[in-house]
Amino acid sequence: MKESIAPIGTKESVQSIRMKKLKKFFQRRIVPSIPLYILMLPAIIYTYLLEYVPMYGVQIAFRNFNIAKGITGSDWVGLSHFIRFFESPQFFKLIRNTLTLTLGSLLMFPIPILLALFLNYCVLKKFRKVVQMATYAPHFISVVVIVGMINVFFSPLSGIVNKFIEMLGGSRVNFLIEPAYFKYLFIGSGVWASAGWSSILYIGALTSVDPEQHEAAIIDGATKLRRIWHIDLPGIAPTIIILFILRMGSLMSLGFQKVFLMQNDAILPVSEVISTYVYKVGLIQGNFSYSTAIGLFNTLINVLLLVIANAVAKKVSSIGLW
Repeated sequence: MKESIAPIGTKESVQSIRMKKLKKFFQRRIVPSIPLYILMLPAIIYTYLLEYVPMYGVQIAFRNFNIAKGITGSDWVGLSHFIRFFESPQFFKLIRNTLTLTLGSLLMFPIPILLALFLNYCVLKKFRKVVQMATYAPHFISVVVIVGMINVFFSPLSGIVNKFIEMLGGSRVNFLIEPAYFKYLFIGSGVWASAGWSSILYIGALTSVDPEQHEAAIIDGATKLRRIWHIDLPGIAPTIIILFILRMGSLMSLGFQKVFLMQNDAILPVSEVISTYVYKVGLIQGNFSYSTAIGLFNTLINVLLLVIANAVAKKVSSIGLW
């Protein structure tokens, strides 16, 4: 029985074939896209330097950070800062206040969708342009100016809101120092500032809905509400789901600047949230390790919510981020 002998140079021929395939891949796929990679390079460098490199400092949350000793030279204390935060009397108050504001903002999630549908069905072009301009413009107003407008409009002395209440026979209300009104002012001003800009994505998604479906529905006598429910909403459902998942991923992240500017001693029990507490403990009091632990806990909760929301969306609608 003859033994099968491998041809001499078989290994080299396989390697040469692989090299040729790799060379063809680079010539066909990589080389033509080099200009695009060059355009991406600044964004990649920016993301790496400002998003990934600072992750090295996360270990401060597990150490008693000392500026003189540096990050790696500081004493390792494990989870003691997290335990301290969980046992703190501020813990439940911060979680409650943060969730109250974020869940309230989340309940306003359908407003940009409704605005987009309204603009999509509006037949008066001039009126539609006026509405678009009026709803988009607040997005470009800085947070400082928005808070200043809130203080002016709701002022107990010269605010237009209190003057209107007096015209109706009511008495003046100091909205700015009443804890019960803080969440409404915060959420309402947020919707006013972002609804128009957020609706742009939904307006763009509505343009991709097949117009033949609307024509067939009109022939069948479907009303606008029926067309919205059976054609438009299913057509933009992927966009709605993706944006909702992303919103859930930032549920515990509340903008620091606006809350901080609206705060005063009278409403502090309902306006102190995680972001403002981290600022006061970390930068003002200089307790860097403790504030980093709180911030890391907040981030982990956001990641967990993102994963859960994505899993639920995939199971219910087969649409998800990954």
